[in-house]
Amino acid sequence: MLRRRAVTSAFIRCDQRRGRRGCWPVLASLCLLLRIGELKAAGAPQPNILLIVADDLGIGDLGCYGNNTVRTPNIDRLAGEGVRLTQHLAAAPLCTPSRAAFLTGRHAFRSGMDASDGYRALQWNGGSGGLPENETTFARILQQRGYATGLIGKWHQGVSCQSRGDHCHHPLRHGFDYFYGMPFTLVNDCLPGRPPEVDAALRARLWRLTQWLAVGLLTLAAGKAWGLLAVPRGAVLGAGGLLVLFFGGWYASFGFVRRWNCLLMRNHEVVEQPMDLGRSTGLLLKEVVSYIERNKHRPFLLFVSLLHVHIPLVTTEEFRGKSRHGVYGDNVEEMDWLVGKILDAVDKNGLRNSTFTYFTSDHGGHLEARDEEMGQLGGWNGIYRGGKGMGGWEGGIRVPGIFRWPGVLPAGREVHEPTSLMDVFPTVVQLGGGETPQDRVIDGRSLVPLLQGATERSAHEFLFHYCGTYLHAARWHDRDRGRLWKVHYVTPRFHPGGAGACHGHGVCPCSGDGVTRHSPPLLFDLSRDPSEARPLSPDAEPLFHAVVARVGEAVEEHSATRTPVPAQFSLSHILWKPWLQPCCGTFPFCSCGQEGGPSER
Repeated sequence: MLRRRAVTSAFIRCDQRRGRRGCWPVLASLCLLLRIGELKAAGAPQPNILLIVADDLGIGDLGCYGNNTVRTPNIDRLAGEGVRLTQHLAAAPLCTPSRAAFLTGRHAFRSGMDASDGYRALQWNGGSGGLPENETTFARILQQRGYATGLIGKWHQGVSCQSRGDHCHHPLRHGFDYFYGMPFTLVNDCLPGRPPEVDAALRARLWRLTQWLAVGLLTLAAGKAWGLLAVPRGAVLGAGGLLVLFFGGWYASFGFVRRWNCLLMRNHEVVEQPMDLGRSTGLLLKEVVSYIERNKHRPFLLFVSLLHVHIPLVTTEEFRGKSRHGVYGDNVEEMDWLVGKILDAVDKNGLRNSTFTYFTSDHGGHLEARDEEMGQLGGWNGIYRGGKGMGGWEGGIRVPGIFRWPGVLPAGREVHEPTSLMDVFPTVVQLGGGETPQDRVIDGRSLVPLLQGATERSAHEFLFHYCGTYLHAARWHDRDRGRLWKVHYVTPRFHPGGAGACHGHGVCPCSGDGVTRHSPPLLFDLSRDPSEARPLSPDAEPLFHAVVARVGEAVEEHSATRTPVPAQFSLSHILWKPWLQPCCGTFPFCSCGQEGGPSER
């Protein structure tokens, strides 16, 4: 009764300000909020929550975001049946930190999941870095609320800390009660015949050093055999032993990249090593459908972390060669088919109206991903400048944001306000009936009022864009003037439109010679120049100094919330450690098939 009186009162106030005709949207939104409140008060089940996150997908790759040459009918339909965000932003432009922020609602630097230099993503299943146990994910909170919590697909947040079986960073230690998928991520090394990717330059140097050691050993042995060199026999044997150890260490840690990193786990058990990429799409779909069927009679949270559309872009025969954009387009269209099958499983189990569904990408498309034979292997970021790895430019962080909940969220609604992937954390927690932690900084804000239309404004006045641990840019939603400002303090040195965009780097660096520092900073008005093509000058923009000063104040306030934490990407954490390597069968020759028997691959 009190809620109904509140709705009536709000409608009367709106009527006095706007007139009755302008208040019907407000009344509808308030009624939706009232309905959710009444369901909770009556003890009705909370909604199922289905989160689908693509890997390296460009915002310009989808039809519902303006693409008319790649076919994505299932994702387009999802957008038409729900709410589409046009200014949805990743908290980081690379996989590991972006996903850490998504899971926790906090910038990755708060958990040590971003780097100040060197590696910016986890490199090995056998490393000791990863999402710390003291971080709280949305899965952990919903698990405590009685939800079944599953993760199917990519993790890339670490596995173990001190021993192979401690699984301190594993999904099951972060609130998920079921996991099936890759603890790491796809890389070129996962597909035989593709160019090496993980530490490729270091591996090349080690191989050359191994060759020189071999030449030196053979020279010593020949000189000893022919009496030309007075070399003690023990020295030759010692050098030979050193070469064997060096080659063995190199081969174990680098020659086995596919075997070490490209594997599938079910919960704590390795079930396929190395994984067969040709079967991975079908296996993951089967797991998703099975999970939905097993849990359809109880509320569930299912995080489907797709392997599409990350290189090496392994696509099934049915979709190969069918798109207008080569192997990348084929992979996007297969991804859309996969999303359609997942949505079909929701519908067939009668869960359509009780499921809150979300689709996004972890960051923008990878501009530097190219191959001499296959051409462009990365996505298209539409009108937005930059791409994967670039912390400030829109192309690296602006991603799809699609939400559907039939009967609760309005169909066909578009939201042009700044939002973040970190907002999913408090949104999911609220829908699941939980409480956000009060003992730490939470950077995300619940999207529920914005999605329902109860408010027209984002809860974010400022958003901060990082490359590693370096702040590269910040945006200000100047509500009084209706303008959206973007200030760049640092930008990567890249050349749009071709390979080698970042001077030969696989991903643009965050600091050093690969970036340009701007003083005064670059200023863009995204409300008029979303492509960031025309930086404003103090002479041409009367508000230039006022805007830069106001954003600078916000940056100082934001920086004051930073506290030191252990760096998960330090050299000691990032290195491969044989005693941490997940393995089935006999180490180091780990090998098993999906049925648990020896693999013949």
